[in-house]
Amino acid sequence: MQTLPVRLVPGDDLRNTLEAIARNQAINAAFVLQGIGSLSAANLRYAGIDQPTLLERDLEILTLAGSLGPDGAHLHMSVSDSTGRVYGGHVSPGCIVRTTAEILLASLDSFRFSREFDSATGFPELSIHRQT
Repeated sequence: MQTLPVRLVPGDDLRNTLEAIARNQAINAAFVLQGIGSLSAANLRYAGIDQPTLLERDLEILTLAGSLGPDGAHLHMSVSDSTGRVYGGHVSPGCIVRTTAEILLASLDSFRFSREFDSATGFPELSIHRQT
């Protein structure tokens, strides 16, 4: 396992930028161990809801975790607003960095992640492949 600290800058789309880093660094399997920072917008899909909800205001990233592979990212995040209210859910494109996002990735060199349709859940789910 190799760790990769990453800093995103103002205006970066959190999800799209992490997916681009994975592509550019040829990362086949990685986990987001943690992330902190701030957003000007968070686009989160809540449990059981099909469409994401866009929150446009100053937000602090409290937690960020998930997986990255060639087929994209599966990320969950919690954020708080200026009143301390906390929101959390599945990270969709449109989470825009306000000042910074500091993220720690862990790349798993001997694995490759893919997303394959799972008839039991109805969603593309993580499939783990060992590379030799």
